[in-house]
Order: sequence, then structure tokens, then C-alpha cells
Amino acid sequence: MRDYIIMTDSCCDLNQQEVDELGLTVLPLSFTIDGKTYLNTPDHAEMSPEEFFAKIAAGENSTTAAANVGQFDEAMRRALDAGKDILCICFSGALSTTYQSACIAAEDLKSEYPDAKILVIDSLSASRGQGMLLYRTVQERRRSSPDIETLAAYVRSILQTQCHWFIVDDLNHLKRGGRVSATAAFVGTMLGIKPVMHTDSEGRLIPMSKARGTKAALKALVDKVEELGVEPDKNQPLFICHANCPDSVAYVKELLEERFGVTDVRADFIGPVIGAHTGCGTLGLFFVGTQR
Repeated sequence: MRDYIIMTDSCCDLNQQEVDELGLTVLPLSFTIDGKTYLNTPDHAEMSPEEFFAKIAAGENSTTAAANVGQFDEAMRRALDAGKDILCICFSGALSTTYQSACIAAEDLKSEYPDAKILVIDSLSASRGQGMLLYRTVQERRRSSPDIETLAAYVRSILQTQCHWFIVDDLNHLKRGGRVSATAAFVGTMLGIKPVMHTDSEGRLIPMSKARGTKAALKALVDKVEELGVEPDKNQPLFICHANCPDSVAYVKELLEERFGVTDVRADFIGPVIGAHTGCGTLGLFFVGTQR
């Protein structure tokens, strides 16, 4: 059995320590702010999330760019030249062209490396939900030492058990993305309405309900763990992403421990690429469920 690497992109929002522990190869996406373009890497070498969200809070806007075919071609060649196959798990194809770029690069390389296997999977996930999928993938690899095709089949089999629920603090960012109308954004902001959203079975962002006030919205996220989640497993942590809102993270962790006895909750920042589209105050909760 040929050795293989697990490749992904930086929209998984895993930090450098997590990436190293899981042994992942991560391709960076990029973002532009202040007229300058930066790479969104797991070590945040070019701009920290704290600095990024401080700029967003000050009213600056950011644009983003997907990983392109050339980036995937270069990274895939390095692995193939080292004699390794590739399992590539990408940011939701419904939200970015990154997955499409990976597929094109893989197809283009087949003729040059006819004996190699390059398997590309749409994670249907975002941020640390994608990170949770990668964590589960690596745990299964370490547990059963499968070949690349068996592990790819495992990944596909668990995609619909990946639950992504989140709230957005600033409705104006959703307005710019066409998720809510200008009137709804204005009224919602005035009334303190927080939309509760999730990533559906096709990897799309879908508004599901509304809550009045941050604590009510956060409680609604935790309610979803009770409604959809499988019984907590000591070997399966829950994941949280947040856009510079540590108090909200602490509150959700408190609720999870009080209601379910869950203490292994792995929280970290939303990266700038996703944060450019969510704004400050966003929090996502990711867990394994019976359905999406």
C-alpha cells in the first residue's frame, strides 16, 4: 500500500499546533484588506485574527480569494514526486471555487502520474467544522490504518453527520452577501435580532431561525446539540469557531458542560478568509449528529 498525505485548505481554521498534530498539508487562501493581500495560514504569520477583526470592527472591508489550480498543482506535485498519493478534503464547494480548483489540478496531473491516486472530496463544511471533519478523518486513519480509498469512503460516509450551527452578530455582513435584505439588516440590528444559521446537506449557508439577544442565540445553538447530537464520546471533541468573542465562547462552553457534561471543546478563531464574510461576533458550534 502506497503512503498518502491528507491535504486541505486554510478555511479549516485549524491552528498550527492542530495542523502539526494531525499531520496535514494545508494550502492557504488569501485575503485583502487595507489595499494589501495576505495569506491566511494556520500560523497567522502575515496577520493575526485579533488584528484582522480589529480592522473589521473599525469599519474596514476585506475581500478574499480561493486557492487556485496552480497552488494545488504545485502542492500535489511535491507529494507525488515524493511517491505519495493524495487525499484532498476541501472547503465547501457551495461557498468557494477552491474545491473545483483542486479537482481540475488532480485531473490535469493524472496523465503525468498514471500510477498515483489523487482523491478530492468536497467537505460540505466550513471553518472548524471542516477542521472537525479532518480531525475525525485522521482519528480513523490512526485507528484502522486504511488504504486511501477506504479512508475516502469513510469520509464520504460521515459528511451528513457533520453538524454546523452558528450565529452572526452583525447582520450588515449578511446583507452585503445577499443573505438578508437591507431592511431586515437595519431592523434586526436595531432590535438585537441574531440569525441562527446552519450549513446544510449541500454545504450551503441557510438561515434557520432568529433569537433576540446574544445569549438566547447561543442557547439556541446548544439546544441543537440536544436535538441532533449523538451521545458525547470522550474521543470526539466538539469544535467552536469565533470572530473575537471570547465571552460568547465561555458561555457556550459553560452550557455544554452543565447540560451534557462535555468538557473537551476545542475553540479557536475564525480565520480572516471566512471572517471577511461574517464580521465580528460570529460564533459557530460543530458537533457529530444523527443528521445535518
